[in-house]
Amino acid sequence: MKQVLNRLINHEQLTKEEARDVLVNISEGKYNNSQIAAFLTVYMMRSVSIEELEGFRDALLDLCLKVDVSDYNTIDLCGTGGDGKNTFNISTLASFVTAGAGVKVTKHGNYGVSSISGSSNVMEQLGIKFSTDSSFLLRCLEEANICILHAPLFHPAMKNVAPMRRELGVKTFFNMLGPMVNPAFPKNQLVGVFNLELARKYGYLYQKGTKNYAILHAMDGYDEVALTGPVKIISNSTESILTPETFGVPQIKQSDIYGGETVEASAKIFTEILEGKGTQAHNNVVCANAALAIATVEKCSIVTGFEKAKESLASGKALESLRVLQQLSD
Repeated sequence: MKQVLNRLINHEQLTKEEARDVLVNISEGKYNNSQIAAFLTVYMMRSVSIEELEGFRDALLDLCLKVDVSDYNTIDLCGTGGDGKNTFNISTLASFVTAGAGVKVTKHGNYGVSSISGSSNVMEQLGIKFSTDSSFLLRCLEEANICILHAPLFHPAMKNVAPMRRELGVKTFFNMLGPMVNPAFPKNQLVGVFNLELARKYGYLYQKGTKNYAILHAMDGYDEVALTGPVKIISNSTESILTPETFGVPQIKQSDIYGGETVEASAKIFTEILEGKGTQAHNNVVCANAALAIATVEKCSIVTGFEKAKESLASGKALESLRVLQQLSD
């Protein structure tokens, strides 16, 4: 590791193979905490290269506990986090709205690192069981249209890094990797990223594979469709800019989608929105993100996806997906 750190400090980049090897060595406990923290810090001070990102991703996918959902046409809605905006759990709510619209979702998530409440914090607060049992996860997918994949359970390789990420409390390159290393290998992916440079890198890597994808970045910094301004979308077939007008809704303020100050408050916002007690801004933001997921899987227009998302939320089907998941978790 000393040699690797010296090279990185001298502004050299790792090859894909070297990046992969470093992550494998971290997983095998070959480096001490100070070395790992120094390694993480380098990437807070300079951008990760495409080759490095690919190597890190390949290592985590090779080492993860895999879930076979190949019989289903699933999607993951996942943001990188790290945008510093502390919104409520938009992508997780959009996942349930997508599931309520009949699209199967394999939701990959984790505890919040740089935010108050990550996807897993809210799911845990609402009584959702985290499991690696394939039969349980497939039953969730069958009955609720969604299963929850709690990242630490499926990426045991990262147990040496998790405490340091918590202690650092800021975004690291692992934020960039989260949406890329879903252990269910979903055929579709909606991913939000915290800057445009990373959106380009994601697009480049996804182009090399077979995944059906849409990558989004809000121009004002959000890693999701925030409806506070324009959003850049990069997909298999096109690049475009979406605005609130795309969805036929008014632009909103950042304060309209601010999250809770505690996990409990975040969970309360979460259930209120699914129960139909959310504000118009809440509902529109959640449905806009679900619309992109639905459109990505079903190859329909974004407007059609938005109508399906609104129907899922208004009819209670999104809430039903949560309730079924809670029952299965008992």
